[in-house]
Amino acid sequence: MNTLLKVKDLRIDFLVRGVVNTAVKDISFTIERGSIVGLVGESGSGKSVSSLALMRLLPDAAHCKISGSILFSDKGKNMELLRLKEHELSAFRGQKMSMVFQEPMTSLNPVFTCGEQITEMLRLHLGLGKRAAKKSVLAYFEQVKLQDSERIFKSYPHQLSGGQKQRVMIAMAICCQPDLLIADEPTTALDVTVQKDIIALLKELRDQLDISILFITHDLGVIKEIADKLLVMYHGEIVERGAADQLFHHPKHPYTKGLLASRPPLDIDLVRLPTMDDFVKLEDGKVMSGNSDVEEVMQALRKEENPDAIKDLSPDILRVKNLIVRFPGKRNFLGKISNWTYAVNKVSFGLKKGEILGLAGESGCGKSTLSRAILRLIDVQAGKVNFDGIDIFELSEKEMRKLRPKMQLIFQDPYSSLNPRLSIEEAIIAPMRLHGLFKNNRERREYAEELMSKVGLFATDLKKYPHEFSGGQRQRICIARTLALKPELIICDESVSALDVSVQAVVLNLLLELKDEFGFSCIFISHDLSVVKFVSDRIMIMNKGRIEELNTAKQIFKYPQSAYTRKLLSAIPE
Repeated sequence: MNTLLKVKDLRIDFLVRGVVNTAVKDISFTIERGSIVGLVGESGSGKSVSSLALMRLLPDAAHCKISGSILFSDKGKNMELLRLKEHELSAFRGQKMSMVFQEPMTSLNPVFTCGEQITEMLRLHLGLGKRAAKKSVLAYFEQVKLQDSERIFKSYPHQLSGGQKQRVMIAMAICCQPDLLIADEPTTALDVTVQKDIIALLKELRDQLDISILFITHDLGVIKEIADKLLVMYHGEIVERGAADQLFHHPKHPYTKGLLASRPPLDIDLVRLPTMDDFVKLEDGKVMSGNSDVEEVMQALRKEENPDAIKDLSPDILRVKNLIVRFPGKRNFLGKISNWTYAVNKVSFGLKKGEILGLAGESGCGKSTLSRAILRLIDVQAGKVNFDGIDIFELSEKEMRKLRPKMQLIFQDPYSSLNPRLSIEEAIIAPMRLHGLFKNNRERREYAEELMSKVGLFATDLKKYPHEFSGGQRQRICIARTLALKPELIICDESVSALDVSVQAVVLNLLLELKDEFGFSCIFISHDLSVVKFVSDRIMIMNKGRIEELNTAKQIFKYPQSAYTRKLLSAIPE
């Protein structure tokens, strides 16, 4: 195979408040024509900033200095990308190298239809007329397996699902038939079934269009499905490289071992998930440990006993019966609603005290709607929710407000659920003050300090603001804020889906420890069944607003009864 891209001694320095921060430290690698190279690492390892350097999308030289060499082979000639002028870059991007960004909703322009955005690229780069460009866009929509391409062409980004938006982004990236496609976390936070489809699509496009792909992710389980060669990044350096099979079966670097072990296993039950601390020990910023074996660590953490369920004698703290939540659909010419969309359709189940009930299913199945209906955050059309012997739908607003501290919700995005104008201290103390917990602010602050310690943070962190923390730290703060009200029921709505696998392992372990200490019950919502299996006593599978299957975690994984459940299980990356 011929070398398409050769990166040598790439270094990226950022100037922040007069201090030079090195994001990428002299990395070198090659990408061959027709190959798929996986670039793996946690947030902050330098993956995305390296890809942006390849595309020359980093800020001006006053704040960012790029050194080294990026050679791109085009028709037998090597182009030094770092020396291209701006007008040369405009022609290069899209035609020779293109990129699929992590979050399609923020990458697509919300005020233009999807068709208009791709048509503009074809007219700009290939000089096609309006009619020819539209015909080409529809053909690419079909190639990326978007059904009803005419409707998608006329749709705005907010009218599409996450998987559809990602496919539109891929169609936009390949429409000028580039030689190299950079896919930056293209499957993060997608359902396992959609994730599997996107991976299969990228492999198919590689074969059909003879393009090379640089696939960036933090999840080694995902990269195993697609990459020929792997590069593992840690603290701005490539710490391990090699063929995918070699790195998965014989990892050498402790960081690679930590990434492999952090994802919840499907074949064994663990007391806790292995974390990066089990493999990586740092001294003066350098890794000093590397002898731990993944299998040895796993076996040391293995549960001796794995009971199928919690005790049957445990009373129910929550009973949901025949719950219905529907939204208006189409209207007729008189303006009357002609049909309804049932987000939750006659759902019934119970939650025992001290139990974690996993709630899994694809996007749009009704998981989040069900959780908000249980907390009476949205209106319901029928059914009952009985919490600790109280029918919450019969309570007045005043009575419901008194019950709120006992029923809490941890949201998916910890940054948007924290007020950026409030310090962490105020964010945790404000709910306690509102509901009259403790006598004064001094006692509330003492309890806040205690909670920060329990979630692995420091009392001094209370004076900081949300933007001063990483994603995993912000999620810990959200957990501390939830525990401040001493709830009996906590609903975790996709609360670890966007975290790195190593950070996710730490947060999941923390959640289980706090559940044992505080004794709360939990509904854990996720599209990732491997995560659900690790934390849950029982698992409930939802599909199109209904309960598809409800059983112990062990039974769901060993003897799934529903075809839909089997479909979800088959889509989990190994």
